[in-house]
Amino acid sequence: MIWISVRDLQNLFPSKLHAVIFVAYMGLFINQGILVTATKDKENHYAYNPTTTVLLSEFLKFLVSSFIYIKDNSVLGYIGGIRKHSGVLLLYFVPAFLYCLYNNLTFVNLKAFDPTTYYLLLQFRVVVTGVIFQVLFKKKLSQIQWFSLLLLTLGCIIKQLNFNKLSLLSVSFNLNLLLILVQVFCSCFAGVYNEYLLKGKGGDVPFMLQNVFMYTDSIVSNGFVLGITGHLKDALTSKSIASILQVKVILIIMNNAAIGMVTALFLRSLNSILKTFASALELMFTAILAWFIFGISVNLFTVIAIAIVSFATLLYAQNPVDNTQKPEGSSEKKHGINV
Repeated sequence: MIWISVRDLQNLFPSKLHAVIFVAYMGLFINQGILVTATKDKENHYAYNPTTTVLLSEFLKFLVSSFIYIKDNSVLGYIGGIRKHSGVLLLYFVPAFLYCLYNNLTFVNLKAFDPTTYYLLLQFRVVVTGVIFQVLFKKKLSQIQWFSLLLLTLGCIIKQLNFNKLSLLSVSFNLNLLLILVQVFCSCFAGVYNEYLLKGKGGDVPFMLQNVFMYTDSIVSNGFVLGITGHLKDALTSKSIASILQVKVILIIMNNAAIGMVTALFLRSLNSILKTFASALELMFTAILAWFIFGISVNLFTVIAIAIVSFATLLYAQNPVDNTQKPEGSSEKKHGINV
């Protein structure tokens, strides 16, 4: 039988702060899925403009990151930092654009799938993340690590047996599945590339300034996508803005902003591989909460899939990837994080 020992936990989380970041990441994403589902009406529609919600979330992330950096430095230091590291600002357009697509597809896919199914389908990103991680960081995963990643994918496949009549799969479902795969790619490449910038190419740039770069590029990317789809005007109308003035929608915006900040902390202090396991563990809690709150049943296939995901997580804990950000004394405080 596989157990997680104290040493295993220390390998996963070098400090208590690492563990807090891990739990916060899971909690915020679980909360986001529940909140978005709670805002759907009986006809499975949103009574607000999801695009406006995503755009305002990015603005909030930008404002918070800018405020924190200026508070610790100065306005002149803020402007000077942007000029000095303008090359890194451009590099952040890659993950920013992919995250832009990912965030917008969240509303589309949560409309088509219940929260548990949605998160299970997203676990196809696990193996893809492993491949991209190896390429960018030139760090070969062990057989046990790959086996645990493949187990996570197996859990997703078993969940697919949830359909009573597989012959009735429609074109609509296939289209939704395609959108899930697009979201998976966006998540995988954006996450690993973001980690690469935080730890590699942009490693000498203060952490909070890198957040400013990310969210600046995210705002531009969102504006670009909305512009080419013709939805920019709709997203900024007084009606669209008024539609988000609901407690649940405001909570979605705030929660999404918190997700962005915590994800950056996660990728800087931990790694993309552990991030996929955190996402997989969300399944258990999402399934239970969706059952209690929305009455969405948890069938046998879901239970089996969750069991496999749990076993894979325990197996990975025996041999985790060591790619965490190490303490560097005062230099970490300079970057706005103490790990």
